[in-house]
Amino acid sequence: MRLLLVEDDRLLADGLSSQLEKLGFSVDIASTAHDGIVLGEQESYRACILDLGLPDGSGLDVLRRWRGSNIGFPVLILTARGDWQEKVNGLKVGADDYLTKPFQAEELIARLHAIIRRSEGRMVDIVKAGYFELDQSRQTLKANDGQEHSLTGTEFRLLRCLMGRPGHVFSKEQLMEQLYNLNDNPSENVIEAYIRRLRKLVGTDTIKTRRGQGYMFDARD
Repeated sequence: MRLLLVEDDRLLADGLSSQLEKLGFSVDIASTAHDGIVLGEQESYRACILDLGLPDGSGLDVLRRWRGSNIGFPVLILTARGDWQEKVNGLKVGADDYLTKPFQAEELIARLHAIIRRSEGRMVDIVKAGYFELDQSRQTLKANDGQEHSLTGTEFRLLRCLMGRPGHVFSKEQLMEQLYNLNDNPSENVIEAYIRRLRKLVGTDTIKTRRGQGYMFDARD
């Protein structure tokens, strides 16, 4: 699940990014309004955390630009304490929620999950496909025999992508976009390696290869 974080405080951005990646997000960081606009327009994100106080402009202008371009991913804005007018303006422009600095990371994560749930119109804690259940809060996989398997962060993100749309064929490029951020430089064979590992848990017939196309999660019982 790719997330965009637009924040010029590098210490804060790195800390949040580290915590979010442990929860299965792949995080791209932009430190300026310009970079935030460009990434939001060029990349595919499930949500964004947007600081309103940026060195080269207002986060409100970034949000206004995205919404004017029909970019609709949910946005959680960060504001300084007491700037109530900025909060109101952000919601009017198209923000989905706001959080006042300083804040607890646990609250930010809870609000982030909430706006994603609202935007998708469904709960996202458990993803079910065929016999399998993927617990997103615990990053575990359970089959119909009741046995649970803990997943690494990358295994979890890959399986969530495949199980989220059973029957859909994902190309390697599409999977790479969901698994890694722009600063990562994975090898070309990394997808095949993780597919082999996941097949040991779900079976070769469950994750199918479509030659020349990509991979598909077959959820048929």
